[in-house]
Amino acid sequence: MYTVLMVEDHQETQEILARVLHDAFGSIQITQASTLGQARTRLKAQAFNLALVDIGLPDGSGIDLVAQISRTMPQVYVVVMTIFDDDRHLFAALQAGAHGYLLKEQPHEELVNLLQGIIQGQPPLSPAVARRILQHFQIQTKPLSRCGLTHREREVLTLLAKGLSCKELAYLLGISPHTTADHIKNIYRKLNINSRAEASLEAVRLGLVSPEY
Repeated sequence: MYTVLMVEDHQETQEILARVLHDAFGSIQITQASTLGQARTRLKAQAFNLALVDIGLPDGSGIDLVAQISRTMPQVYVVVMTIFDDDRHLFAALQAGAHGYLLKEQPHEELVNLLQGIIQGQPPLSPAVARRILQHFQIQTKPLSRCGLTHREREVLTLLAKGLSCKELAYLLGISPHTTADHIKNIYRKLNINSRAEASLEAVRLGLVSPEY
């Protein structure tokens, strides 16, 4: 069963997102926090599979919480849920370690479908956000020859971007899960990224996969 930390300060939005989460995952346990302080207290007291984090909170930015979770609890899948669709907030959240970025304005059904994609390893990104990311990287491209990845690392990055799990990667490439994990660590280090969502974006930017992935 999914255990979800919902960090959102508006009660009406809490209720809306709770319905989205139940429709996406079925049987789940939702713990709510309205501030950064409450969220940090909840994280110390309980283990979570998923954190849904707003950016604009009464006592600070949710991006700070994303960075904390990414640094100290990497097993938690972090999705930013916000009204901000500008580059500054978007790329700050991804750089902090967010696995997904969703806009609250999307219809209920779309949010449900995007969150369900987590189970198949698909980073939840609102269409408008994905377009903004692609536009950003189309302007700021870097040659594949300069990224420093080996041939094997490029293979791993390509399959990561297509949503394959580490176990599936190891099987397809004929290598051990341990070796696969080492390749992923090296990819993250060389590209200065720290999430699967960023890896998918880098794969598009480097021309390893087409934008529809």
